[in-house]
Amino acid sequence: MDIKTASALHRLRLVSVPEALSFPALLIFGSLLSRVSDIDYLMLPLGILHGVLFVIYALFLLDVWNKAKWPVKKVALFFVLALLPFGGLYGDRLLKRDEADSVIAARARAAVGTESASA
Repeated sequence: MDIKTASALHRLRLVSVPEALSFPALLIFGSLLSRVSDIDYLMLPLGILHGVLFVIYALFLLDVWNKAKWPVKKVALFFVLALLPFGGLYGDRLLKRDEADSVIAARARAAVGTESASA
């Protein structure tokens, strides 16, 4: 994996957790509190925050799709996870696992390259 692909995956991971938490925060603190109490001033800032994070997540997902050459099914999975409350947390786990696998693969390639160069 090249550095551009790795950085694109890292950016997606960085935004996936805040995006995953902003949607339940909007539902709980924005919608629910505005219906059961007089606290309605949270709806607008939480809505804007969630909207901005979702757009950033979608743009970063498109960037990863372009750079990592993911199949459409995988991109669709990550997009659907962004639509579910707390879905991005599971997506972050998947991304973390992919990142760890790519690091292991890169180290294995480097070790094989070092052994063949010394032989």
